Parts: sequence; structure tokens; C-alpha cells
Amino acid sequence: MKGYLVLESGEMYEGTLLNSAHAGSTNFERAGEVVFNTSNTGYEEIATDPSYFSQIIVMTAPQQGNYGISKSFWESNQIHIQGFVALEIQNSKRESSWVDQLGNHGVPLLSGIDTRHLTMRLRSGGTPWGAIVAAQNPAQAKTKADKLIQEKRVIEKDWVYAVSAKDSQILKGENASGPRVALLDFGTKQNIVRLAQKYAKEIKIFNSRASFEEISSYNPQAILLTNGPGDPADVKIAVETTRGFIGRRPIYGICMGHQILCLALGAKTYKLKFGHRGSNHPIRDEVLNEIYVSSQNHGYAVDPKTLPAEVKITHTNLNDQSVAGIYWKEKSILGIQYHPEACPGPHDAQGLFRFFFDEMVASYKYE
Repeated sequence: MKGYLVLESGEMYEGTLLNSAHAGSTNFERAGEVVFNTSNTGYEEIATDPSYFSQIIVMTAPQQGNYGISKSFWESNQIHIQGFVALEIQNSKRESSWVDQLGNHGVPLLSGIDTRHLTMRLRSGGTPWGAIVAAQNPAQAKTKADKLIQEKRVIEKDWVYAVSAKDSQILKGENASGPRVALLDFGTKQNIVRLAQKYAKEIKIFNSRASFEEISSYNPQAILLTNGPGDPADVKIAVETTRGFIGRRPIYGICMGHQILCLALGAKTYKLKFGHRGSNHPIRDEVLNEIYVSSQNHGYAVDPKTLPAEVKITHTNLNDQSVAGIYWKEKSILGIQYHPEACPGPHDAQGLFRFFFDEMVASYKYE
């Protein structure tokens, strides 16, 4: 079936809706923020990453869906993307599982468009809202897309709360002599939990709007702030909660967690023109004293001029020199803008988990 990706700025891309059997459902046509990802693989991890809530993903790698699907790749318990776009998506008699899976979840797949041209548009013009629709002609596509975009843009701005666990949960760790960890769920990828469990005795997962008092009653020995979607300035309560633990417990913030941590320190964030999304972003890491490739997924960054003088910028994105991480030894604070847990992506940065737990937490003087 003929399908269109329509941007709010007026550009339109015509292609083929591969799971058009589901096009009769109004849930099949979706709107969201249109972003691109430069990963070659990892489509299942990307689709189930809560940080992609309310986004349509454009893959720059031309062929997707070739290696099938497996629940073991899921980074949460549901699919969060609003649409999936690639030049070619495997849809043959031999292999169509990725097309079928997204179709069963009502997520449209659009192929056959010039994704290179679209990516250049997103790089030069920024990330707009858009919609994927089935239509007979461009005029009908624009009418349907405009309506979907208007409806989508009025949803609650605190996207973190939308994907955060609503009930607390206690998980057993693998290290009997490790710390109790309070994990603030801003949209947690499961590999963050898996890696933390290797070092922790126990992990308790809290909702993004949990109060300082609620978390304190658990008496954690470390605070872990996870990844999540949207604008950090729109996240409610979490900044105040985090501020209460600064200087009282070791804190490790990842991606959205890093941004919330920096806001709690008094810094400000800003929207990147087209964001960082992919598994091939180079990083200079002055904590591990290495240069490596990282997995990234964020649309906002921390303004370095607004950070307190005591906070050291220790990680730098070598593509654009933006802040990729901070460290404040005296307050036992570590913030990382990218994804050291990867999935998808290289595992080069996983040593930051060891640094936090084996050095920062292990040496912390608790009152």
C-alpha cells in the first residue's frame, strides 16, 4: 500500500507501507517526533527503548530486519516507537518477522523512500514532528497527517512519567556484599538493571516522581538515575528529589539521569538541533582515560557554562564537543550523557559501572 511520511514543515516522502494489512486500524497511522539513528543493527533494542517514546525512527543504514527477532533483545516490556522508516526492510517469504512484529503492535513501517535525503533534511533543519499515513494521494496524506500531529503534540510533556514504572519493585542483586541501590526509573533500559545487579546486593526501582522521603526510607547506599525520553526540563519532581541526595549518597546518572542530575546541580539544558542517536559516537573519557565508541540516544544536552565550577567535565563527544559526562569526586557524583550499558552498541564504556560501584560507592564514607 502507498504510504507517506509527512513532516509538519511541509516536506513529504512517498514510499511503501509494508504492514499495510493493519492499515484499517486508526492506531496504525502514527505521529511523532521524526529522528534518525545511525546504528547498523539493533532495531529491536531501539524499538523497545523507552527513550524513543513518541518518536518515528529513520534508520540511516539501508537494510533492516535481516536477522529476525528475539524477545531476548527487548530493552523493556513493550514497543515505544511510533513508526519505523528504512530504505529497505526485509519482507520476504523467508523472513518477515520484523514487519509482522511491528504490524502486530500497530506500528507502521515505511520503506522505499530516500532516507539519505531525509536524514540530510533532519540534520540541516532539525527534528520536526511528522506522521506516517496511508493515503491515495499527497493531498489526502497531508490532511490526515496534520490532524494526527496536532493530536499528538498536546500529550503530557512529562514523557518520563509516561514510561516510568508506577509501582516500586525490589530485585535481588548478584553481589551479597554489594550496596542497596535505589533506581529512579525515567524509562529504564533493562541492560542498566542487569549490569547494576552484578554489583548490587539489592535494587529497588522507584517511580520517576518518587519523593526524597520515600526513597530515603529505603536507606539506599547508592542512587542510580536512568535513561528516559523527552525534555529534562519537563520532568516533574525528580530534580528536587535528586538534589536532596547530592553529597549524601553516591549518584550515577545515565542519559536523562545525567541531565536531571545536572539540573539538580543548578545547570541548564538545551535542545540539540538533531540529537545524537546511534551506536558509533566517539567519546573522550577522562575518568577511564580512554577514547572509545559509544551508544547514544538523546535530543538534549547540558550547557557547560552553567555547571558549577567544582564539577569537572570529564567526557566529551568528539563529533561536536558537547558535554558527554561529568564527575564531582568530592560529592561522589558521576553523570554520563550516553549509554554505557549499550544495547545496541559497543561495550567499551561498561567500565563506568565498575568505576561507580567498585571505586565511588566502595570508598564512600556514609554518615
